[in-house]
Amino acid sequence: MVIDSLIVMYAIVLHSVVPVRSEPREGAEQETQLLFGEVCRITETLPRWYKIRNEADGAEGFVDAIMISPMTDEEYTAYTAALAASHARVKLPMTYAVSENNQQTIPLTLGTRLAGYKDGQFSVLGVSFRIDSAAVAAEPLVLSDTALMQVMRFMLNTPYLWGGKNALGMDCSGMTQTVMSLFGVSLPRNASQQIKCGEEVKNLKQAKAGDLVFFDHADPVSEGSLPHNCAGDTRITHVGMLLDSERVIHCSGRVKIERIDERGILSTERQGYTHHLAGIRRML
Repeated sequence: MVIDSLIVMYAIVLHSVVPVRSEPREGAEQETQLLFGEVCRITETLPRWYKIRNEADGAEGFVDAIMISPMTDEEYTAYTAALAASHARVKLPMTYAVSENNQQTIPLTLGTRLAGYKDGQFSVLGVSFRIDSAAVAAEPLVLSDTALMQVMRFMLNTPYLWGGKNALGMDCSGMTQTVMSLFGVSLPRNASQQIKCGEEVKNLKQAKAGDLVFFDHADPVSEGSLPHNCAGDTRITHVGMLLDSERVIHCSGRVKIERIDERGILSTERQGYTHHLAGIRRML
């Protein structure tokens, strides 16, 4: 592939959030998002659009060509090495970085990776940025009830957004992927992929805070469940995270905490079961 007379295979995101769409058009469904500093592989070029594959989680789709910046082989090699050597991520819903190059600010959202981070500074393609160290988890968080609640309290009431994975809008698997990244665990993008990770937990009695719970389309109970036309469909369509054996935090309409038992999620808002429990996996 030739772009501006250079052979280019990779690109980097230099915007806060970039939508990745199912088709190469503005009105197409958003499949996922790329965050600042993420690297993607360009697999196809079209007029105005690139088809890409996210290097971090393998998610694929189409992005507007002006929203990502192609990298040379040397830039890609140096930058990915810096990423691999750094565990730092933004741990607040939103913060700002300031470019040492032109003093411009850029908003960064929860989970954004920071290459070469040290003492409130990180670097992208030779440009240094300043950031409030209080907004950064320089190392993976250690799982505990306190650490989990500190992260989750920032997410509560974030609105549901299909394909979203930032603090202004996220879907269920975007939430679990982002949260787990703060604890040093890399997950694929979708719930149907995430259930294949980690270790199986047999039931809620054996579960602990931080375990992921997965749900399918089957009716949780014969009555009082969420109306749908998917009875018998056991595809994994939803995921949440346990706070304990009786409470789950998940994104359905918004990020919220609800009751859970062996049947599924019991919603006070819907006055019944809304999701059928299909599996529990331990990632940490």
